[in-house]
Amino acid sequence: MHFFLEPLNQYFNFKDRATRQQFWLFTLIYMVLYQVILATDVMTGMYDEETQVGLASTLYALGLFIPSLALSVRRLHDIGKSGWWLLLWLVPILGWIVLLVFYVLDSEKEENKYGVSPKYQENTESSEPQVA
Repeated sequence: MHFFLEPLNQYFNFKDRATRQQFWLFTLIYMVLYQVILATDVMTGMYDEETQVGLASTLYALGLFIPSLALSVRRLHDIGKSGWWLLLWLVPILGWIVLLVFYVLDSEKEENKYGVSPKYQENTESSEPQVA
């Protein structure tokens, strides 16, 4: 649940980096919770079959739109890409495939213009000997 709550704490953070693990675990938890809320909409009668819109699931999606967007930008920063690459989402099929490939790429090991890699920063800090 930590991976879901951490991006919520960084609601408007569009400048740092996010690891693959942070991105994909947030996405997984987001989708599972969305399905549960959607099922609740259907069971409580808050889901409209004609428009295929549920009240609680729509509010959930709208409430998490900005944190999801910010996390996607930070994920692109982690591989050295600008957040503007998210505009590829507007290109059907091909743009989606390119973004998917970007999302599964490994973090840049070195520091880039968006900061130090959270993935490799954790590894270097834990491997340094402790001085008592």
